[in-house]
Amino acid sequence: MKLLHVSLFSAFASQVLGQSYWYETISKQGKAPYNPQGTAYQVYRNVKDFGAKGDGVTDDTAAINAAIRSGSRCVAGPPPGGCQSATTSPAMIYFPAGTYIISTPVIPYYLTQMIGNPNAMPVLKATAGFTGIALVDADPYESANPDYGTTNVFYRQIKNIVFDLTNIPATTAMNGIHWPTAQATSLQNCVFKMSTASGSQHVGMFIENGSGGFLTDLTFYGGKYGLNIGSQQFTTRNLTFYNSNTAIYQIWNWGWTYMGVSINNCGTGLDMTAGGTNAQEVGSVTFIDSTIANTPVGFRTSHTSTSLPKGSGSLALENVVLTNVPTAVQGPSAVALTGTAGTMTIGAWVQGNAYTPTGPNKIQNSVSAFPRPASLLAGGGNYYYRSKPQYANLPSSSFSSARSAGAKGDGVTDDTAALQAVINSATAAGKIVYIDSGIYKITSFINIPAGAKIVGEAYPTIMASGSYFQDMANPVPVVRVGVSGDTGVVELSDLIISTQGACAGATLIQWNLASTSSSPSGMWDVHTRIGGFAGSNLQVSQCATGAAQPNSACYAAFMSMRITSSGSGVYMENVWLWTADHDLDDTANANTRVSIYSGRGLSVESTTGNIWLIGTAVEHHALFQYQFANTQNIFMGFIQTETPYYQPSPSALVPFPPVSSRNDPDFATFCAGKDVTCNDAWGLRILSSKNILVYGAGLYSFFNNYSTTCSDHNSTVYNEICQTQIFGIDEGGGSGQSYTGSTVYLYGLATVGSVSMVDLNGKSVVSEKDNTGSFASVVGMFRTS
Repeated sequence: MKLLHVSLFSAFASQVLGQSYWYETISKQGKAPYNPQGTAYQVYRNVKDFGAKGDGVTDDTAAINAAIRSGSRCVAGPPPGGCQSATTSPAMIYFPAGTYIISTPVIPYYLTQMIGNPNAMPVLKATAGFTGIALVDADPYESANPDYGTTNVFYRQIKNIVFDLTNIPATTAMNGIHWPTAQATSLQNCVFKMSTASGSQHVGMFIENGSGGFLTDLTFYGGKYGLNIGSQQFTTRNLTFYNSNTAIYQIWNWGWTYMGVSINNCGTGLDMTAGGTNAQEVGSVTFIDSTIANTPVGFRTSHTSTSLPKGSGSLALENVVLTNVPTAVQGPSAVALTGTAGTMTIGAWVQGNAYTPTGPNKIQNSVSAFPRPASLLAGGGNYYYRSKPQYANLPSSSFSSARSAGAKGDGVTDDTAALQAVINSATAAGKIVYIDSGIYKITSFINIPAGAKIVGEAYPTIMASGSYFQDMANPVPVVRVGVSGDTGVVELSDLIISTQGACAGATLIQWNLASTSSSPSGMWDVHTRIGGFAGSNLQVSQCATGAAQPNSACYAAFMSMRITSSGSGVYMENVWLWTADHDLDDTANANTRVSIYSGRGLSVESTTGNIWLIGTAVEHHALFQYQFANTQNIFMGFIQTETPYYQPSPSALVPFPPVSSRNDPDFATFCAGKDVTCNDAWGLRILSSKNILVYGAGLYSFFNNYSTTCSDHNSTVYNEICQTQIFGIDEGGGSGQSYTGSTVYLYGLATVGSVSMVDLNGKSVVSEKDNTGSFASVVGMFRTS
């Protein structure tokens, strides 16, 4: 029997290792309707179709890059000649199982996704003589600056790939991935193999700049650094490190959230000493629900009671388990927190400026951990999380294609009926809706019933158009998830929801469905994009900043997303709700600014709550970016906002008047007698809500009527005067509006351009001048009680 058991296991393992992936075999019908090549343009590219062998012997560099370059693409190149951005040339670069030898970097262009077979992950293996900065160079330096502007590199993914650097001599500096990126980007389920030799110069991932972003399910073996990283902000989850000299070297940031990290047998866990005691480059690190084992030093920091800038160097640890970590936190000259030769749990420990809610109090000690509602937790007291489903074990017959069901995705045909039909039929049959690459124009709402699972190819766009969506006084959904009273689960991934032309009454996503906290619904890599792309009729030619404002032709949306009072149990990961500030398909190739108006960002009104926002961002909506009203049990980390660049001219009241029944802020009342910069959108607004837990937030206001003078930082100027306030708790708005009793807990708050960092009950309680940083002002901890 024992021999039979082993034989059966071996047969099963062989079957799994050789299992194909449904995406490899499904019919390829994706299109890019505004690409110059028209129907000849190829979205899906299997690297073997371009000559790659994957045999572990042949040099496949040229074949892989040929697959990426094929057709009319947004080709990287030094400014101003290289393409800066384009939505018209998506590409899915698929790697079947195999070992692909490369000798120079693979260069993924804008709007490229590199995807391997998750059932038998392909390997990109460097030759011993490999030349270049990284095995995958996502933003090459062909001049003094990277080809793509690092804060404008959107919509790219890499997943299910092994990066093997072990052929490269240990003494040769090399990176697995060079990944300076911005919003709507992700790495998922990748492995980095580096030399474990003493003095190894290998690095798993190098990020030197950008405005990210999301990383999840990554494993690092060996190397000088697993991660060598710096960006304005990022969310990272489920990272595992083995035998690195330093698992994470934090070059700089304004804020960074780490969740579910496992560090094993490394020299140092996380090093945030960059810049030294008097010039700290790291704004804040929030590190939760993680383990560190057999590592001499958990965290290295330059922070002291007198370190500069005074807001920088913040570190928040919560629910971190140490096993054989003698020094938990090492300061510049002394141990800040002693570790253990056995096992200990850091319940909560903070260094930085703290408000409870009075302050600032400069602390470097244990604190009371934030209360964790049981409904937000998984096993072991950790917060719940779930990686984006890939449906890896299902055959292609389990998917129903939108194109096969009659939808055109050409940006012209009305696809409302065809999309609704395939969603209804697939859900009833227990199948997954597969929306092929394309732009699907709809003229009425699409209903997503309980039980639906929808996955997109290369970010297909569902685009609302026409009179149905134009009445600002009677807003309607574009995508509606259930109706009030519905229960069940919905899964959405890799989609974009948009509008075409004037759609002042469009709520792009309205979530009515109630899901349980133990089995929540999910949205992964689902984004709203309001204007700024080919086919939107909301580009430079229609919405130029120099035209008379406000321009009614550019009243593009009522709201990006609303979770209504009946909606609950929603898990959102790497979701970007964006009103375009520039034209991604600008014919001048200059990311030219546009003035596009949308009323509201994300409104959460759920009575039950149980909402997880992991790696989300909301930008450029007129009244607010995030608003939580009469809700409870919300987890956030890291969230990021930007105020509309045109404000305060026109002000936040234009063109969308506040609706008191929706708890809209009434700037006319609130800002009476105050500076004109009071009339700018709230970044984060919390009203009569309980257990609002924020594990990292970046709320930014860079512009005042398209001028950055208000946020200039140089050797003689440190301006933070773009707007008066940006984060309000129980702020009154107008007549009949009264809010009280919110309980808010926050680590790692970074703001740019706002005089007040936090307002509570109508008064500023946190001032940026007390928390200045290297660029953003930073608070280590804030709590209302």
